[in-house]
Amino acid sequence: MIASCLCYLLLPAARLFRALSDAFFTCRKNVLLAKSSSSQVEGDFAMAPRGPDQEECEGLLQQWREEGSSQVLSTVSDGPLVDKGLAESSLALLMDNPGEQDAAPEDKWSSRQLSDLRAAENLEEPFPEVLGEEELLPEVEGPMWAAVPVQTGPQYTDCAVLPMGALATEQWDEDPAMVAWSIAPERVPQEEAAVWPFEGLGQLQPPPVEIPYHEILWREWEDFSTQPDVQVLEAGDGPQFQFTLMSYNILAQDLMQQSSELYLHCHPDILNWNYRFANLMQEFQHWDPDILCLQEVQEDHYWEQLEPSLRMMGFTCFYKRRTGCKTDGCAVCYKPTRFRLLCASPVEYFRPGLELLNRDNVGLVLLLQPLVPEGLGQVSVAPLCVANTHVLYNPRRGDVKLAQMAILLAEVDKVARLSDGSHCPIVLCGDLNSVPDSPLYNFIRDGELQYHGMPAWKVSGQEDFSHQLYQRKLQAPLWPSSLGITDCCQYVTSCHPTSSERRKYSRDFLLRFRFCSIACQRPVGLVLLEGVTDTKPERPAGWAESVIEEDTSESEPDVPRTVGTIQHCLHLTSVYTHFLPQHGRPEVTTMPLGLGTTVDYIFFSAESCESGNRTDRRLYQDGTLKLLGRLSLLSEEILWAANGLPNPFCSSDHLCLLASFGMEVTAP
Repeated sequence: MIASCLCYLLLPAARLFRALSDAFFTCRKNVLLAKSSSSQVEGDFAMAPRGPDQEECEGLLQQWREEGSSQVLSTVSDGPLVDKGLAESSLALLMDNPGEQDAAPEDKWSSRQLSDLRAAENLEEPFPEVLGEEELLPEVEGPMWAAVPVQTGPQYTDCAVLPMGALATEQWDEDPAMVAWSIAPERVPQEEAAVWPFEGLGQLQPPPVEIPYHEILWREWEDFSTQPDVQVLEAGDGPQFQFTLMSYNILAQDLMQQSSELYLHCHPDILNWNYRFANLMQEFQHWDPDILCLQEVQEDHYWEQLEPSLRMMGFTCFYKRRTGCKTDGCAVCYKPTRFRLLCASPVEYFRPGLELLNRDNVGLVLLLQPLVPEGLGQVSVAPLCVANTHVLYNPRRGDVKLAQMAILLAEVDKVARLSDGSHCPIVLCGDLNSVPDSPLYNFIRDGELQYHGMPAWKVSGQEDFSHQLYQRKLQAPLWPSSLGITDCCQYVTSCHPTSSERRKYSRDFLLRFRFCSIACQRPVGLVLLEGVTDTKPERPAGWAESVIEEDTSESEPDVPRTVGTIQHCLHLTSVYTHFLPQHGRPEVTTMPLGLGTTVDYIFFSAESCESGNRTDRRLYQDGTLKLLGRLSLLSEEILWAANGLPNPFCSSDHLCLLASFGMEVTAP
């Protein structure tokens, strides 16, 4: 076992070192067997801390070092990642760690010496399975070790642990996040661990060894506020109201347990809800957004833990559970010190009797009024519409996803519409279960989609089902008129007033009814009273001979429909570009079955400006939301280095999205 450990550390000299070690320990054990009785040899040999046997062991080892170590070290030094200092420190460990008493009756020397060597080199676990072990490993002198990705070259075969000295000599061509993951973080003493800040939740303690996830999976803050046309309200140098918004699918515990096969790569302890809840609250507290949009929020966890904890952090929360028997839903939380609630509209996509909308997904739309500091005087900020949703996952049912998105956009159109017909600033976020540049994504960004004849699986772009013989295709109209939503994703009542509102008469028309022939007709059944109802009024001059009828030739309006095309007029664009140009890799928000993809988004209303023949969506017109900054996403390779999602630092199978916006402040 000593040889196997040294082989794990010193692959280039594995065979030679194994042969020398086996020969040395076999010879030593034979000598002891010759000097001691058979009943006491192995026990005495394992228990004796010092004595003649130990001195003889050290002498033999010193003799071997003097005669053959130079040859071994010269061979070891030829390896690509190991130097002489590492080999000498490993040999020194063999001398400086005497054996101790062990309960196992067989091979006590080799098993105990191996455990001591592992403890001395801090290699008992290459990757800690759980953050925050109760007993920290003993600190010893020697090279520090860190987990790094397994290399594909032949010199790294079956080796996933390298010394830090080797890292210093090897030039890594990786992302900054990969390098950050490779550096072994300093352990925080358990007595200095952060105390859980929420009263009444003492049973949910954070990990004793607190390693902030953003120091392991490094995510940079991309600041766009340095542009000359961007100003911040808090700085007091420009008319801008700044706020931050986070969107996060936090992985409902019930859904995780129902799909446990997706999380076989995770240690069971990091999937425990108490551990995950502590990590999630640490993320919320670290980034401290003004608006928090959550998906997959389990109902009992929300009311018992999430809502009380977020309320203590200064949030006001609204929650909408999925319809049917589902136990999770969506939540939108905001800070009342920054916003005042104008209205909250829960959205249900389920429609009884309609096969296209027979799923239980939901959304939540809030209209918030930004609160400006009192020192700015009489200024105003337009309301902000925030929409949060989690649409259907099924990759084959793109028709259902389009219908659900149309309902959400119709609700956003109703809530965000101003008196002059325009819309206030809008932020639409959530888990849309669609990849970038898919038809559904392009519909939200571009405002139009021609869907007639399109295969349903192609709408979200998650999987390719073109090989299937039978493919569901989208037919026009996508949804029936009974849904009450036009092909422009607006409610019918928003496009056309009701009949009672349309029948408005002018003053001149009503004045023509002051005198008419009906007033000279005796009502049927009128009681005859002498001097009261016994006479017939005379027709004054100028009375109309008949009742003037209004022109009612105008027919009732029909729901406007287009052939195979749906549209919306909200002018939305994405916060993220879905590509890491500095690394040449796509951005990733989730990793189902180890495959990185993007399904989470933050869209916001911003008019794009034409620049020649191309549209640059990073240039915005005045009077709309301005993107001031965002939290960068990661690549698939970086998440693989952290064992995918979830991991000890990120307790969801999705990454959080965070963006900072600025709104124009106007004088009254």
